[in-house]
Amino acid sequence: MRTEQSIQTAACVWSLGLLLFLGVPASAQRVLAPEPPVSAEAVSVQSCDVQAVLQDLSQADVVYLGETHDSAADHEAQLQIIQALHGQNPRMAVALEMFQRPYQSVLDQYLAGEISAEELRQQSEFDQRWGFSWAYYEPILEFARTHNLPVIALNTPTEITRRVANKGLGGLLESDRQWIPPESEIRTDNDQYRQMLQEVFAGVHHGHGNGGSFDNFFLAQVLWDETMAEGVADFVAENPDHQVVVLAGRGHIVYGYGIPDRVARRLAGAEFSQRSLLLHPPEDLVNEDSAEGVVIADYFWFLE
Repeated sequence: MRTEQSIQTAACVWSLGLLLFLGVPASAQRVLAPEPPVSAEAVSVQSCDVQAVLQDLSQADVVYLGETHDSAADHEAQLQIIQALHGQNPRMAVALEMFQRPYQSVLDQYLAGEISAEELRQQSEFDQRWGFSWAYYEPILEFARTHNLPVIALNTPTEITRRVANKGLGGLLESDRQWIPPESEIRTDNDQYRQMLQEVFAGVHHGHGNGGSFDNFFLAQVLWDETMAEGVADFVAENPDHQVVVLAGRGHIVYGYGIPDRVARRLAGAEFSQRSLLLHPPEDLVNEDSAEGVVIADYFWFLE
């Protein structure tokens, strides 16, 4: 994803009026792209042509739309981007953090028209397991069903994440393992990611958390990421002609630490590309320095 910076930079300066058919009015959007710093200079942010960015996204095998879960504007933008990309390539799948793996069959029943949206909501235990507004996601699910798009339930079951957060991998039940990657694929060796999450953990616990509890917290987060990455990578490997659009919290996407780098590791040697967008990020994220020359995301996307 990072090696194609020149392509992304070009996408920010081209004026491609012929791409208006993609369906998202440029006047309604604002897109910025961070560029890796030169030497010790701070990250610079460049304004982009919306249609050119959409064209760049349409060429990627995987596109990540990093959301804030309770932001209505983020979900409106997600639907618009999905619609625009589908207009360019109808062979698309939507991968969702919002649904947990054991409920893939329920999603499939909804997509096949066998159950209603309300039945999907109830049978997937959406309100208990996700907890954010169903209304944010229903239009995206409806678009997928109308256009016969696969939808992938990515998330680790809540009870598994809790067990790992409390007791580490030793707390797993044998029945849990069908829903998660093998332990050998749960990689905790990204020191930058560990440091980033340690700061989050310290903020939440006001410095009162102990080292052991943070280790389990970090392990649970990585398990969450690895499970979602496995779902994306498996679909890409089995369906190389499809583009996958991933909807997940931006914490799973920034710098590639959560899902993107773990997808890339699983597909090492394959020819594929990824793009990441953060939707309506706060100013401090837009202006945040890079992590050792790696930008936080490929694009920042705003609805005006």
